[in-house]
Amino acid sequence: MAQKYTSQVVEWKPSKMQPSNIRQHLGVPSSRGFLVLLIIIYKYLREYRIGPCDVTSKKDLENLVAEISKKEKYISLLLAGAGISGPKAEPNSSDAVELKDKLFNSESFEEWGTTFNTNVSAVYFTTVCFLPLLQAAHKVHGSMSSSVIVISSMSGIMRHAQGHFSYNAAKGATVHLSKLMSYEFKEIGVRVNSIAPGYFPSEMTVGESDETQKSHLKDEKIQEKGHVPMQRPGSDEEMAMAVLFLAKNNYVNGEIIAVDGGVLLDVPGR
Repeated sequence: MAQKYTSQVVEWKPSKMQPSNIRQHLGVPSSRGFLVLLIIIYKYLREYRIGPCDVTSKKDLENLVAEISKKEKYISLLLAGAGISGPKAEPNSSDAVELKDKLFNSESFEEWGTTFNTNVSAVYFTTVCFLPLLQAAHKVHGSMSSSVIVISSMSGIMRHAQGHFSYNAAKGATVHLSKLMSYEFKEIGVRVNSIAPGYFPSEMTVGESDETQKSHLKDEKIQEKGHVPMQRPGSDEEMAMAVLFLAKNNYVNGEIIAVDGGVLLDVPGR
């Protein structure tokens, strides 16, 4: 389901509603990180729903932008975070023949292509499709006020494959794509930065979610990995703080921020 998402847009106006009431308005579980994100992104309280969008489809992306454009004259923030893990093959053999067979036979060009399209190409085409709406924010908030935040991964800036050559290579491409877009899109006043998360509870890391679409990752699972100095997964609040910083600080552009609990202090990277 990483290639599809359903979005709910809520705009928040301090004079009309307090942050503590947003959760009740939406009917979602309490989450300080979720509330912080709402406060960052939206200006007035108005709710509407947008149907599923395949972010690997140009037609779907154009339809999504057209639907939003009917309701909004501009957007100030775009979060690009669709992703899939792709095939996995552990490179844990000291025999070249065995290693070749394990890596060559357990993955396909098609799987690599799907991983790249979802994690990289979709980020590019989604961002490009939203550029007019992003630039339109300048008329209200000034140049460089609109921002794209690409959710990449610590896997894209480490040298350890983790058995995920295709995923880590794709996330490395996502990281570099963010840098390319930040340079090229500065001419139209759109900032692009990237967050490279470490281990956070998600369907990708845990493999499931509960009835509220919330995943849970126990500290013990992280401690077993042996390379996470914080000894626990990241929280919603910690991700939200990184988003808040990049969304609000107009003086930051082209940066890759690892929110990884210190993993890259133990695992070779960057």
